[in-house]
Order: sequence, then C-alpha cells, then structure tokens
Amino acid sequence: MQIVYSRVSTATQSLLRQRHILTEAGLLVRTEGVAEGFRPADGVLLFEDPATTSKIPALDRPEFGKIAAKAHPGDTLTVSELFRLCRDLLDIHAVRNWCHARGVALRVLSGPLSNFHDLAAGDATTAVIINVITAVGQFQRDIQNELTVEGIAAAEAEGRYRGRPPALDGDRREDVRAAFHEGTSIAALARAHGVSRAAVRTALADLLPGQGALPRPSA
Repeated sequence: MQIVYSRVSTATQSLLRQRHILTEAGLLVRTEGVAEGFRPADGVLLFEDPATTSKIPALDRPEFGKIAAKAHPGDTLTVSELFRLCRDLLDIHAVRNWCHARGVALRVLSGPLSNFHDLAAGDATTAVIINVITAVGQFQRDIQNELTVEGIAAAEAEGRYRGRPPALDGDRREDVRAAFHEGTSIAALARAHGVSRAAVRTALADLLPGQGALPRPSA
C-alpha cells in the first residue's frame, strides 16, 4: 500500500503544490468536476493535515494517528517535500524510527533526499546523509529567522513596523470568545470563521488553561 501525507501550516496556505508533485509521481489523479480536483490513485491512501504547524511533531499530528492505524509492513509512506513531514533532525529521526519499527519505507519526492528509495533504512550511510542534509536545512532556516527578527527590530526602532493585524478582531473576536465559553471547540471555531486554529487561540489566549480565564461574559 502507498500511503501519502501532505500538510500546510495555516488555513491560508494551499495544498496545490504538493498535489501537483504527487500527481506527477502517479500517486494522485486529476478529477473533473470535483472541488479539490484530485483523488488518490488506486492503491493509495491519502492523509492531509491542513492548518497544522510544523511545531507539532509529526507523530503527534491528527492525520498521522490515522496513518498509524492503517500502515502495515511493506507499505511506503511518501511526502512531496521533507519539510511537510519533519522540520528538524529530532523529528525526522522519530519518524524514521517509527517507520523502521513497523517495516514501512519512507520516501520523499523532491529535494536532496529524493534519490533515496527508503529514508527509514537502517544503514549507516543513509543515517549520515540525512543528518547532514537536515542539519544544513535547519541552519539555513535559523539564519533566515534571525535575519527576519533583526529586520523587524530595525523597523520597529524606526517606527515603520506595525505587525500583522489579528485575523479575529472586534465583533468576530467577541463571537469566538462567547462560542468558546459555550463549549465550541477551537477546531470548530477555526472552520466556522475561516481562519487557522492559531488565530483562534490568539483570540482566546487569556481564556485557555494556564492563562487565567476571564469571567464568563454576561448574556
């Protein structure tokens, strides 16, 4: 069985690029008259985590839990790009160990690791190359993050940086907070308002556990 996993970090990002890569590999098929325009090819199971930050380890994500229930020895877990699955060395080793323990091959379709038939293989060569490539990628992201922070700090010092406006403000923010008080989940609120779960958590920051909940709003 071919198992395919896709992920984007926010509700505003699209899975389209990943779907194109997976279609070129024969894992997805274009479908006319369907909103998404793609379906899994025969013998392929597709799992997608939309609006799921990479800060959540791969093994803890909602759809990965479903993969665990479906995967069997001899299956292959495929992602279009490595960072859609793992962001750092610790995470990729956790996924490699997970795959190796279950006899599941791990494959990436693009990037420097795309030539490997099985990234979960236990040989020393595969492990060393993964360590080097992942460490370099992490270093590049860290440098970019540092430059971004420095740029924001410089802009703030000159009074030019205002930051991104909140996705939920005014009446929408109050509606979200009231619905949360009534028991509506963060995921349901995100779907209802067309925003990411992170945006909902920001609107609810002082109401969440450990943040000191405010009194229930009056009717």
